[in-house]
Amino acid sequence: MLDLKEIFSVSLILFSVIDILGSIPFIIIIRKREGRIQSEKATIISAVLMVGFLFLGQSILKLFGLDVASFAVAGAIVIFIVAMEMILGITLIKDDPEASGSGSVVPLAFPLIAGAGTLTTILSLRAVYAEVNVLVGIVVNLAFVYLVLRSSAWLERVIGKSGFAVLRRVFGVILLAIAVKIFKSNFSF
Repeated sequence: MLDLKEIFSVSLILFSVIDILGSIPFIIIIRKREGRIQSEKATIISAVLMVGFLFLGQSILKLFGLDVASFAVAGAIVIFIVAMEMILGITLIKDDPEASGSGSVVPLAFPLIAGAGTLTTILSLRAVYAEVNVLVGIVVNLAFVYLVLRSSAWLERVIGKSGFAVLRRVFGVILLAIAVKIFKSNFSF
């Protein structure tokens, strides 16, 4: 049954985990590298991952003999690499000529939008809230993600080159801290 309070809570939690506003410098980098952002494709793939994980996440991980912590650590490593690119201004993830235009999928749709943090959060939300309310919260966030992706060129003009350079490094450090936090909270010795 639809519950506006649950939908609002789920939407807010997912909004903070996805942090699409904090990812704007990275989105602009991908747009420059790829020539454009395929907003529809990235949003649809993120939706498939998020909704699929809502209904099948634990079963998929069990099928491969994985636990949520292992999945989160793998996502943290990818986020760490992306953060290093942003901070150092280098390219560690090389473009694959056969996968032209894949920047809207990797690393944008996964792991940036529908990454380990988002997917594990969806599993956690499913345990607390009704599935239909989690589903609506996912759709609300994906609509916002689409709007941000769609307006990346406008955002770049507003921010400017020097502002973008500063933001890229600042958000790179924040992304690095998020990767370390995910790694630290899910890695056991």
